Amino acid sequence: MRRVPLSTTGTTVPNVVLGLMRIQEMSDQEVRTLVGTALDHGIDFFDHADVYGSSLHGCESRFGEAMQLTPSQREKVTLQSKAGIVREGPYFDFSADHLTEAVDGTLAALGTDYLDILLLHRPDALVEPEEVAEAFDALHSAGKVRAFGVSNHTPGQIELLRRYVRQPIVANQVQLSITHAPLVAQGVAANMADLDQSVARDTGTLDYCRLHDITLQAWSPIQAGFFTGTFLDSPQFPELNTVLDRLAAKYDVTRLAVAIAWITRHPAQMQVVLGTTTPQRVADAAAGSDVPLTRAEWYELFRTAGYAVP
Repeated sequence: MRRVPLSTTGTTVPNVVLGLMRIQEMSDQEVRTLVGTALDHGIDFFDHADVYGSSLHGCESRFGEAMQLTPSQREKVTLQSKAGIVREGPYFDFSADHLTEAVDGTLAALGTDYLDILLLHRPDALVEPEEVAEAFDALHSAGKVRAFGVSNHTPGQIELLRRYVRQPIVANQVQLSITHAPLVAQGVAANMADLDQSVARDTGTLDYCRLHDITLQAWSPIQAGFFTGTFLDSPQFPELNTVLDRLAAKYDVTRLAVAIAWITRHPAQMQVVLGTTTPQRVADAAAGSDVPLTRAEWYELFRTAGYAVP
C-alpha cells in the first residue's frame, strides 16, 4: 500500500481509503471482517459522514458498536467524518452550532474522543465563513478535531473559507473516476472551441489543490456517473473494459485494481475512497494502490472512457 502526504500535516496516509456509507445493515462480524481486510492490506484510513445510514449517525454508530476500538487501536487508524448536510430537506447548514453539534454526535457514535479529520460535506450556498471559523476553532481547541477539510468545493469556495479559517484546509473530497473526470478532462482539451470537453465545469479544482497542497480524495472511483452504476462490465463501455482486461492481465490484478490505479497514478497523489462492503473488492482495490501504469496506458484508458485527447 503506497502512502502519500496528507497536505502539509507532516503525516502520511494510504492512497486507498475505506468509505463506510453502506454498513448500516451489516452485522458486527461483517463490519469487523470488512475493516480487518482493509487493515490487512494497509488501509488504515476510514471515511464516515453523519448522514450515512438509515438514521442520523447510523453508519458511524454501526462502526463504533462493531469495532469498539481500544485506545491503542484508535491511535493506529485515521478516522474522518463529514458534517453539514441536514437530512430533513435535504439542505446544508454550516453554522457553528450545527457543526459542533454534529461532531459531538459523531464522536459519541464512533466511540472516540477525537476525529483526525472533519470535512464540510458539500458546499453550503448560505455559508458564513466566520461561523465555520468559530466552529473549527472550538473543535480544534477542545481536541475534538485535529484537521479540517472540505468536499466537492471549488477553488473560490475554498478561498473564501481560507480568508477566515485559521486551520489549514487539508483535503477536498471530489467525485472522480475514469468515466467521470471533468476535473482532468477540461484541461486536456483546453481552448478547443468546438469540443464540449473544453468547457470549464470545475474552475480548475485539480490544479488549485495541487498548488495549495490540498489532498484530493476521489469518491465513486468506479461509478460511471453520479450514482449511475459502475462502468466495470457495463455494455456502455465495451472498449474501456477491453483495455481494463488487457492491463489487468499484464499487471496480474483485477479490472477494479486497474481502475483504482488510473487515479493513484496521477502525480497529484490523490486518495481513492472506496464505497464497497465486499472484503474481496477491498483487497482487489488495494492491489491498485501502486500499479505502475505507463503514460500511454493512462491515456488509453482516458480515451476509451470517451474523452478526447486532441
